[in-house]
Amino acid sequence: MRRSIRRRAAAGLVAGFALLLPTALPALADPPSGVIELDGATSAEGIAAGEGKTFYAGELTTGDIFRGDIRKGTASRFIDAPAGRAAAGMKADTCNDLLFVAGAGTGKAFVYNTDTGKPVADVKLGSGFINDVTLTGDGAWFTNSMAAELYFLPVGDGGKLGKVQTLKLSGPAAELTQGFNLNGIAATGNGKTLIVAHSTNGALYTVNPKTGESAVIKGVSVPFVDGILVHGDDVWAVQNMLNQIARIDLTSDLSSGVLRDTIKSPDFNVPTTVARFGNTLAAVNAQFNQPPSPFEVVLVPAHDPDL
Repeated sequence: MRRSIRRRAAAGLVAGFALLLPTALPALADPPSGVIELDGATSAEGIAAGEGKTFYAGELTTGDIFRGDIRKGTASRFIDAPAGRAAAGMKADTCNDLLFVAGAGTGKAFVYNTDTGKPVADVKLGSGFINDVTLTGDGAWFTNSMAAELYFLPVGDGGKLGKVQTLKLSGPAAELTQGFNLNGIAATGNGKTLIVAHSTNGALYTVNPKTGESAVIKGVSVPFVDGILVHGDDVWAVQNMLNQIARIDLTSDLSSGVLRDTIKSPDFNVPTTVARFGNTLAAVNAQFNQPPSPFEVVLVPAHDPDL
């Protein structure tokens, strides 16, 4: 069953993101805003931008995937995942028609064909909680919230998947504390640097994808940080329990950052991950530690229009 978007007052919007990810939508006089219900979902966690106006959102506990349209404000169940799967963070590779899904407590990555919805691969990464994924020009990187390591799944010509490689981390990103550690992950445009979010420390770190060496991004404090999104010098960091998204401006060497604005919405209900469509951010509400109500994707401006 498809549900229409509940429109609310729209604000002015700005900026763009692309990295093996979808073509940004053009800015319109009336950009989308409001919420899109994931009808029938019993949990939620990840969201990914697909081709054009398409988005994918995951049901955390079952691994099912919804597909929606941010312009029409509709979403419906697209992939009925095999039993025993889960879906945390996800990213769509529109060049190869693949959806990469972090498998949460399964310790796996799941890959689906975005044309047919059929499973492509079921890949063991490591014990723990596989939380999020980002794409570079040559593959997919995954975080583990319970281990000081990242996992790289190569993607070759025609979307052919290679053998998983484990990258051991050193430096501050390798610190393990009680609770969730590494969570969101993003890559710079050239793929030479990864940026990871540490939920317990409320910090962002850079990681060298060749050596695993890490460094703190100074001047950045993001308590309850979850998913992150990077475009150029901008980082959008979702702060789940604070019901907000911080937009941070990084220095050119990525060594430090400054908070530029904080994006809030009365519709946020523990947002976890975010995707970008031109001037619009789409964040999924996870509703952690609450009686479940309809799970929703919330559309907000990518920048504070008053700045």
